Amino acid sequence: MPTLEYLRSEIDHMRSQISRQRKEILQLQRAAISSASAEALLSRMQANVEGLCAERDRLASEEKASGPTYASGKPMKGTPAHRRV
Repeated sequence: MPTLEYLRSEIDHMRSQISRQRKEILQLQRAAISSASAEALLSRMQANVEGLCAERDRLASEEKASGPTYASGKPMKGTPAHRRV
């Protein structure tokens, strides 16, 4: 199971690859070369990033939910009252 940090770095890496792919598609279009296969690859890459983002969001929400809670189940946020100055 991938970690949250791994997913974040993979998303960042894929987004940079998508940016490069878009630039290559523009170059192909300027040269009047068919870019259908490159556009299909771009759509697959974008779908992959969307899946990674969904997985990242799921893991982040699980991580938040597993934090400390009050007896009622409500999550503790901020500094506890006994440590406030």
